[in-house]
Amino acid sequence: MQRWKVVNISYNFTENKEEVAFSYRVTSPNAYARLMMNSDGFLKLFTWNPTTSDWNLFWLLSAEECNIYPSCNPTYTYCDMNKTPRCSCIKGFEPGKDRFDNSFTECLRKTQLSCRGDGFFMLTKVKLPNTFGAVVDKRIGLKECEERCINNCNCTAFANTNLENGGSGCVMWTRELNDIRTFVDAGQDLYVR
Repeated sequence: MQRWKVVNISYNFTENKEEVAFSYRVTSPNAYARLMMNSDGFLKLFTWNPTTSDWNLFWLLSAEECNIYPSCNPTYTYCDMNKTPRCSCIKGFEPGKDRFDNSFTECLRKTQLSCRGDGFFMLTKVKLPNTFGAVVDKRIGLKECEERCINNCNCTAFANTNLENGGSGCVMWTRELNDIRTFVDAGQDLYVR
């Protein structure tokens, strides 16, 4: 737990096995503060100035580009803070049409799925994709998860749901993959078809 004391505001940041939390408390009864996170990933703390009757920006925390949703707009891409450009196609996919700004609008499969004999590419140390449309079964392990994915022609990827004790559980994606990012020394393994 970390604590910071700034004029009229006391902060508390907790990070442990059970929670990650940030809180603040105004320590003066005559001070007003507002904490706001907007859609672009910026956390802003404003304090009220009674003299000017206006909110003043007191503190700002910006998110890394890869933490802003969606960090890479086309599907089948991943965001890597250590690369320029930040977004790349997943192995087995290639950029589609170029845009005027040298970015791409989509990633296309190099080889179409046949539903027979398809293999998987392992992306390591990633934040798993958006789970919209994903199927979860916490009772099975990674091997059975792979078998289920192989037997489902719509399955595009799979991963463990729990990393403790060697991993357990199964999450399978049956739609396009998006909102993936890489980490340097953390994250999960994602098996992409």
